[in-house]
Amino acid sequence: MSAVTERREGALPTTTVPTVGRYAFAALRVVLAFEFLWAFLDKTFGFGMATPSERAWVNGGSPTSGFLGGVEGPFQGFFNGMSGSVLADVLFMVGLLGIGVALLLGIGMRIAAVSGFVLMILMWAASLPLTNNPIFDEHWIEALVILGLGFTTVGTAWSLSKRWGELDLVRRNPWLR
Repeated sequence: MSAVTERREGALPTTTVPTVGRYAFAALRVVLAFEFLWAFLDKTFGFGMATPSERAWVNGGSPTSGFLGGVEGPFQGFFNGMSGSVLADVLFMVGLLGIGVALLLGIGMRIAAVSGFVLMILMWAASLPLTNNPIFDEHWIEALVILGLGFTTVGTAWSLSKRWGELDLVRRNPWLR
């Protein structure tokens, strides 16, 4: 099956992909949503996976101190300096929640795509030097997938994107798509 490209006045080109592809990309969007939402919930409540209960945000812990405080490599000073700051904690947690909700519902995907891309690249930079590959790791894959989902219509099955796009506010401000 071949993809069909259509162009609406003032909109990015959209691609109609075969059904299996649409649902595969929609599933990818939902899986990524749960990855971000799980990280938010675990860091907030300390379910004992990555975050023990005593280090949960609701118990006074810092969501950024564990990861950023242990950064080594070329950006050590930058990330260690941010570690545990209230501003870094709030921005990180709002980012996780916002990106996760946007991906889950399929709304605000352009904002989520840019935010998710920036977050993933920052996490990649904090992971340097890499152990398995000198240049790329999974952060790049997720960053590029989120960017692709945010600026195409391939993953819109099981989402509220159509209704969201019909809102006057979104029509007047396409960057909110």
